[in-house]
Amino acid sequence: MKLIVGLGNPGTKYEFTRHNIGFRVIDELARRHAISMDAEKFHAWFGSGMIGEEKVVLLKPTTFMNRSGSAVLAAGRFYRLEFADLLVITDDVALETGQLRMRAKGSSGGHNGLGDIITRIGTDAFCRLRFGVGQPLGSQVDYVLGRFHEDEEAIVGPAILKTANAAQHWVGNGPSATMNEFNG
Repeated sequence: MKLIVGLGNPGTKYEFTRHNIGFRVIDELARRHAISMDAEKFHAWFGSGMIGEEKVVLLKPTTFMNRSGSAVLAAGRFYRLEFADLLVITDDVALETGQLRMRAKGSSGGHNGLGDIITRIGTDAFCRLRFGVGQPLGSQVDYVLGRFHEDEEAIVGPAILKTANAAQHWVGNGPSATMNEFNG
């Protein structure tokens, strides 16, 4: 079983913000694989189903970004998952809009959601798929809680599809093959 977590903030106020790109990718995966995300479990919107031959659990934490670790920890404990079977999808201001980067482990890179997950589960040895949202010119908080501009959405839509493809690839092929295929 694989656990795929998309980071974001709950509520319509945040729905299409840069910080919620993880939620948008989870929504695309759920749509593709007919996985209902209507249940609430583990402090998250939750759904389970199949991607290829593998059972997956999809999560969108409802705890707000900075406390995402509680949902990951609760689901991981319930399913007794190895952290090698965890993929976290998140925004990244260090990458150009729409650029992807997968890593099999590493620091939070200053991302509060990743930082909380690392703190709560006690390791940084889990996969993360970072989705570039571009660099802010002013306040980083205002930037990530802001919406993409119209010209950026032309990039973001196809990049969400590519990110969902990368997540699917990870499910069946693991991090090394996915990094070779999608990083860059």
